[in-house]
This record gives sequence, structure tokens and C-alpha cells, in this order.
Amino acid sequence: MSCEADRTEDSLSKWIEAAAAVEQIFDGATIALAGSGGGLLEADAVLAKLEQRFLETGHPRDLTIVHALGIGDGKGSGLGRFAHRGMVRRVIGGHWSWSPAMQRLAQDDAFEAYSLPAGAISTLLREIGAGRPGLITHVGLRTFVDPRIDGGKINARATEDIVELVHLDGREYLRYKPFMIDFAIVRGSSADDAGNVTLRHEPADLDVYAAALAAHNSGGRVIVQVKSRQRDDYVPARLVRIPGVLVDSVVETADQVQCVVADYDASLSGESLCPVGEGFYEAPTGIRHIIASRAAKELHAGQSANFGFGIPGGIPGLLAREGRLGTFWGSVEQGIHNGAMLDGPMFGTARNADAIQSSVDQFDFYSGGGVDVTFLGMGEMDGDGNINVSKLGTTVVGPGGFIDITQGARKIVFCGAFEAKGLEVEQADGGLRIVAAGSVPKLVERVQHITFSGEQARIAGQQVLYVTERAVFRLEADGVRLIEVAQGVNVQRDVLDRMGFAPLVDESLLSGATKEAFKAAAV
Repeated sequence: MSCEADRTEDSLSKWIEAAAAVEQIFDGATIALAGSGGGLLEADAVLAKLEQRFLETGHPRDLTIVHALGIGDGKGSGLGRFAHRGMVRRVIGGHWSWSPAMQRLAQDDAFEAYSLPAGAISTLLREIGAGRPGLITHVGLRTFVDPRIDGGKINARATEDIVELVHLDGREYLRYKPFMIDFAIVRGSSADDAGNVTLRHEPADLDVYAAALAAHNSGGRVIVQVKSRQRDDYVPARLVRIPGVLVDSVVETADQVQCVVADYDASLSGESLCPVGEGFYEAPTGIRHIIASRAAKELHAGQSANFGFGIPGGIPGLLAREGRLGTFWGSVEQGIHNGAMLDGPMFGTARNADAIQSSVDQFDFYSGGGVDVTFLGMGEMDGDGNINVSKLGTTVVGPGGFIDITQGARKIVFCGAFEAKGLEVEQADGGLRIVAAGSVPKLVERVQHITFSGEQARIAGQQVLYVTERAVFRLEADGVRLIEVAQGVNVQRDVLDRMGFAPLVDESLLSGATKEAFKAAAV
């Protein structure tokens, strides 16, 4: 048999069924996953077979799962395929909300749970693949990831130190320690017989290459799910995102859909443009609209801007209605630039995007200071200017790209309701009326989890605003200052009396009685 025939036979052997692919995975293996919410690049056909194998045989068990972004539909797909007692020993995750079952197991100490910044995880996979000594970065300093606080440990079972503080040239950094990857399970659009994988029909690239590189160069194996097999002789080299040298097994999945909102939409994958008409952009309503409208005033023409999930995700829709699209450069952590950004379960995608790059490259852009202003959510806030979005009550949420973005941006605008659970407001006569107060305070004495560090922001010289439906605060050298209240809002009754800390207050906002009360409190 000729050498050419040998190569062809070896290439063809990469194509196997999902059940056969997961038979390779052994007890105690470390698996890197790539994907994002809404089914984005989710290799769920392979993951479903892996779950089935465990439920039928009890193997593989004691797995370590590593993932940067949230993976799943919230109903059991993606990361949820591993949410069975005994199946995992450790999870290192950037975002957990797309798998409520896994969140509950972490809460119950069923395995060792760690949460790290999504960008740090993605970039660490690249560093592992490159054989470098982990990831050394400023990202995470003075947050819950810092070993001086929690070191990324988010339950009692997590005891190993996987992050350490280091000093270089008189400056502090965190080192995210490397580890071996036994398997990468990723997804593409198509592959040829040599295993060259394209992402030609996918709405994002994410960190599929970094995950594959880490597994291959660790001596592990790479399993790729694709929709179709490219049977012609030539795949344009520019379309290949994972070269066949990294790929061990390819699983063809004919019913693979692009994402939860479309079996296939070429305007999401950047292959063509779609017409943009009236109602194309969904604008927020209610409290979300009030907060997003005020926050949007902080965006100026010519700026590079990032928008986070939740309330900030509605800002692009408002800007579209105001005719301001095209006056700034917008991006999200999944690697999408400009376009009609989607909200809700498909946050992280856009129709008619200007550019789609890997999330690893995107996080490099954020970490290095490429963003002028970012708009992000706000779970809890305290008097030191700290923000918590990563652990609410006993629920593990994870930071996603929140830490990577906030520690690189020049200006940060946090967006969140003043209270939670039951809050109702209405706009009337140009002002705001609080119909019903929320029963859960969000401006607290001390946040439960430090996802954003006010101290670190002061050290870095960042501008920071906190926007709620009734009040706006600013981070200053000596504390958090109340600088605005909505018309119709009573400063003392509706703001100060309902906070867990005493902020600095602009004199212009205080009535005579309130001023006297402040003087007495100071004494």
C-alpha cells in the first residue's frame, strides 16, 4: 500500500459515531469544552452520548470539566449533561447560569467547584497548548479570584490553590496554573476527510482552537462535532479554524442547528447581510428601559464600547432607535464586532457583524485596555464600590467575561435595579414614582462576592458609575458618591434610608432637613 493510501485510510478513520467517540473518555479525565449560551457552538450530540453512557454504565466518572463561557439551554443540554452525582469531581467554569442542575450540585458540595474569569480560562487553554507556565495577568486582582480572598474557590469541596499571586518588576499579577487536558470536545460546521474543521456557518469562533490545541499538545485527544462532511477535494484554507493535525475524531451530526433562534441564518455567521427594517432591534421596556436610557448617555461618538448581559444588553436597541448606531464601535466577549447585536438567550451574537474573531483574541483586546467604556450588570454593590454578580445567595453564577472586561476598560458603567424582588416603578410627568419597594436590598454593607474591586479600580485610575432607576453613584478616592436622583424621588426616604451603607452625597441633592441629619450622623 502506498504512503498516500496510508494517509487516506488514517484520515477516514477519524470519522466515527458519537457513541464511539465518547467510549474513548476514561474515568478521571480532564475535558475542555467550548461553547456559549443559546446553543452557540455547543457539541451537544456528543455530550448527550457521553451523558447516556454514564447513566447506563456509571462511567466515565470523576471527570474534571473546564469551560470559559456558559454552555447549555438551561434545560439540560451542554454543561447540564454532566450534572449527575459522581460524574464530575471538579468543575472550573467561567459562567454557570445555563445549567441550573450543575449550580445546585455545586451548592450542595457534590464536587469541587471553581469559578474563574472566562477570558482567563480561554487564554489559559492557549498557554497550556503553547507549553507556557500558565497565564500571568492582572485580571482578577483583588476580586474573589485573588488567592488573598477566595482564589476562585466557590464551595467547601474546593481546597486546591489553582491561582497564585506573583510579583514581576515590582507589580502584582495573578498566575493561573496550567494543567493537562485529556480531551477537548468542540464543534464546527464542516470538516474534510483529513479532519480540517471550518466554522463557516457558526455565529462565533469562541475558544475552539485554544481548547483543541491544549488537548492535543497535552497528549490528549480532540473530538469535533460537525454538521456535514466536506467530500470534495478542496476546502479553502482560509476557512479552516482547526487544522486536521489537531483532530482525532469527527462526529457528523446532520440535525445540528446553528443556535436556538435559527437552524441556519447566514447573517448571524457573517456570510451575508440581511435587510434591516423597522422593529429589527428589540428595545428594553420597564425598569430596564429606564436604567439603559440613563446609562446610554455615557456613550460618546467615536468610542470603543462593550455591552454585557442583562440590562446593558438592551442598550444597543435603544441606540438604534436614537439613530446612534455607527457612531461608536461595539463588541462583546464572544468576539463579535458591531452589527445588530442580539439580546436574551442569543446574547453574544449579531446579525450583519463587521467582524467575528475568536473570544481568546477578543479577551486580549479587553485585557490590554482596548475598550473606552463598558456597560455591565450589577447584582450587589457596597460602600467600597465593589460589585458582586458571581455568587448571589447560595447560587453560583460565575463572572463570565465581567472581570476581564472591567479590569481593562477605561470607564465602567454598572447598570442595575436599586432593589430586587417585587420592585415596581412607573414614569409619570417626567419623573419616577416608586409603586412598590423591592424586598431584597442590592446596595449592601458588604457584597458577598467581589467580582469587581473598587480598590483595584482606584489603583488603576478608572472612571466608575453605578446607574439605577432612581439614583446614580460615582466611585471616588474616598468612597462612593451619590450624584443624581430621578425627579420625583425623595433622597432620604427612597435612597439613603434604603441603603446598607452611607454614601457621600452631593450637597445639591440635600434638603435642609437632610443636611442636618447628615451632620448629626457625622458627629
